[in-house]
Amino acid sequence: MSVAEDGTIRIGDTRVSLESVVHHYQQGATAEEIVLRFPALRLADVHSCLAYFLNHQEKVHEYMTRQRERADELRERIAADPVQQRGVAQMRERIHNRAATRRQGVS
Repeated sequence: MSVAEDGTIRIGDTRVSLESVVHHYQQGATAEEIVLRFPALRLADVHSCLAYFLNHQEKVHEYMTRQRERADELRERIAADPVQQRGVAQMRERIHNRAATRRQGVS
């Protein structure tokens, strides 16, 4: 596992986060199924990650809570930023227009 500049724990040399692996594990996925969902991962790395999680559950839950709090703060900052909101509105308009064009082509 490695820690990115933003504090996110990544598995091996991939962009797959610890919380992604733990989430799928908690949803009932086996290590093999997790590797199928994240082809960049090696089975040994997933087993190592799950072993770490099972041996340090409280520490991992604290980390995941901090990550959720950081994500919530970022969403709030984006929601409060008029420049970001303008960009989001433009993107939604482009998506809406693209979907309308496709529907017209199908009719």
